[in-house]
Amino acid sequence: MITCVVEYVIDPAAIDAFERFARRWMELVDAHGGTHHGYFLPGEGASDKALALFSFPSLAAYERYRTRFGVDPDFVEADRIRDDSGCVLRYERTFMRPLLPAPPGRHHAGA
Repeated sequence: MITCVVEYVIDPAAIDAFERFARRWMELVDAHGGTHHGYFLPGEGASDKALALFSFPSLAAYERYRTRFGVDPDFVEADRIRDDSGCVLRYERTFMRPLLPAPPGRHHAGA
């Protein structure tokens, strides 16, 4: 599994547009082979930071999903929310390998 962590700098005055953008991308990731873990938005005080985390079974599965960018009408429409509103000032993607807790009843050596 590979998890994409997207760090956003957003326009706090356009948070409603960012939420529309985020909801649409959560649907698209889930519909195209990934698992979206949600967006994490500013909670208290003024902030221009937001995060998104989503996973795909493999980098190859993520790359298949990425082929839809700029081509698939649903993907283009989702990006249009961001572009028309200016809600995202910039973003950076990082790929990580999750280390998740063991299911209950299963222990790892040394635990």
